[in-house]
Amino acid sequence: MGQAHAQGSPNSMVFSPQEINKLYKRFKKLDLQNTGELRPEDFQDIPALAQNPLISRIIAIFDKNKTGRISFVEFIKGLEVLSVGASEEEKLRFMFKIYDVDEDGFISPTDLSKVLRLMVGSNLTEQQLAQLVDRTIQKGDEDRDGRISYIEFCKMVKNLDIVKKLTLTYE
Repeated sequence: MGQAHAQGSPNSMVFSPQEINKLYKRFKKLDLQNTGELRPEDFQDIPALAQNPLISRIIAIFDKNKTGRISFVEFIKGLEVLSVGASEEEKLRFMFKIYDVDEDGFISPTDLSKVLRLMVGSNLTEQQLAQLVDRTIQKGDEDRDGRISYIEFCKMVKNLDIVKKLTLTYE
């Protein structure tokens, strides 16, 4: 699978016709019910996603119309952000959305707790999880409003290699 090609603004990422054809074939293989939409359980056949504890959050972000299923258009749009050609800004916004569970534009302690619970499972007690959430919010919350804005989030993750970590390669 090749690279995505940028044309114009960051939101106009497109795959080549050959890439779209390959992705459509992959989509059809994943569509076990042959409905033209993917159910969350269909994503278990994507090795890069199946082992990801945040798969439910990724699917929720892909599901723009909130039907609980992913159309081919939603599938392509979601993969564009995870493609080689997507910008760092697009990847940062995607990562922020993973943590912004209630989609209010901020990462609240409740949002962070839900996502961290997905990540750590039962490896932490509720008290340990609450302490981790409190420390994380305190660390990132520069304006002391009790939540993390997108700008504050970007500052927190600036030393992480977001582009590399949020880039899928498809074979």
